Amino acid sequence: MKIRKVEATRVDVPIAVTVLGLDKKTSMSVCLVEIETDEGHTGWGLTSITSPTVVAAAVNSECAPVLIGEDPMDTEKLWDKLYWTLSPRGQTGFGLHAIAAIDLALWDIKGKALGEPVWRLLGGARSRVPLYATFGFPIFDRDQIGEAAKLWVENGFTRLKMTVGDGALKRRDEPRFIPDVIAEDLERVRRVRTAVGDEIGLYVDGNCNLDPFHAKEIAKGMEEFDISFFEEPITQNDALQMADLRRHTSIPLACGQNEGLAFRFRDLLIAGSVDVVQPNVAITGGFTQCVKIAGMAQAFNVGIDNGGAWQFHNMHLHAGLANGGMVEMHYLAHELYKTLYTGLPEPDNGWLDLPAEPGLGFEPKRDVIRELGVK
Repeated sequence: MKIRKVEATRVDVPIAVTVLGLDKKTSMSVCLVEIETDEGHTGWGLTSITSPTVVAAAVNSECAPVLIGEDPMDTEKLWDKLYWTLSPRGQTGFGLHAIAAIDLALWDIKGKALGEPVWRLLGGARSRVPLYATFGFPIFDRDQIGEAAKLWVENGFTRLKMTVGDGALKRRDEPRFIPDVIAEDLERVRRVRTAVGDEIGLYVDGNCNLDPFHAKEIAKGMEEFDISFFEEPITQNDALQMADLRRHTSIPLACGQNEGLAFRFRDLLIAGSVDVVQPNVAITGGFTQCVKIAGMAQAFNVGIDNGGAWQFHNMHLHAGLANGGMVEMHYLAHELYKTLYTGLPEPDNGWLDLPAEPGLGFEPKRDVIRELGVK
C-alpha cells in the first residue's frame, strides 16, 4: 500500500454558546490532514492551538512530498522521517503539530486496513475511559460560573475543570493588576466549589498564564477548595520552576499538553515537576510519540491524563494503554467535533465508550469542511 495524496486544510468553525441564557459567538480553528492511499483507504488527522495556517502550509509544502509513495503502515519510519524534515535540531512547535496531524491520519489508515479500532492497536487495555468536563471559561461571569458547574453535574459529570489566570501575563499591556486577577479567580473557584459540593472533583487550568510568584499565590489560596490538579500554572511549563511550586503546594500539578518532543517530558519527570503528565496526541507528535511518553511516565510512576482537548482522538491513547487516564471533554472543542464529524460516541455519565469501528471510528463531514475550509 502506498500514499498517493496528502492534503492539509485550515478549517474555521463558528461556535455559539447558548447555555444559561448566554448568546455568545466564538470560533475555533483547526488544521485537518487527509491522507489517501492507492488501495482506497483514507485517514484523517487534526491539530490545533498553534496557527493552523502555518501548520497546513508545512504539511502541504514540506511533508507531502516526502510522504508520497511511502507505505502508511510504517508509522515509526515516517515519524522519524518527518522529524528530520521539520525538526532536525530538536525544534518544537509548528513542526510537531504537523507531525501530530499526519500521524493521526496514518493510524486511522492503519486501523482501517487491519480492520481494528486504533485503541486496540495501541494495546486494548479498556473499552471505556473516564471524562472530565472543561466548562469554566471566562465567558461565564462570577455570578454564572457556579450555575454552569451545576449544569454539567446534572448532565452526569463528577469531574469538572475551570480556567484561572485569564491571560494574566499576556494581557499586561491593558493594563491589568495580576493580584486582582488572582483575587477574582479565587472567588470564582469558591463559587464553583460551593455550588457543586465536596464530592465533585474540581480541576483548574492556568494555561501557562502566570509567573512562579503569582502561581504560588493562587495555589496557596486554592488549597482550601480541594483542587484535584492545577494544570499549566507557570509560563513555558518551566521544569525547575514547576518543581519548586510543587514543593510549596499540596495541590497536584499537571502539564505537557502543548509540548512537542519527548525530552520535555523527560525533563519534567526527572526534575519532579509534575504529578500528572498530559501528552496530547493532536499536538505532541501523534500516537507514535505519545505512547513513548506514556511509557516514560509509567517508569516514573507518574500518571497521564489528556489535557488540551481533542477528546475523541485522545480517547484511543487512554483506552489503549494500561496506564491511561482521564480524557478531557472540552466544551468548545466538543461543539467543534459535532460540527465537523459524524459517528462520535456520546458521553455517558462521565464516561466514553470506545468505538468498535476500524480506525478512529468517526468520519469528517466533507461538505462542512468544504464550506468552512480556508485556502
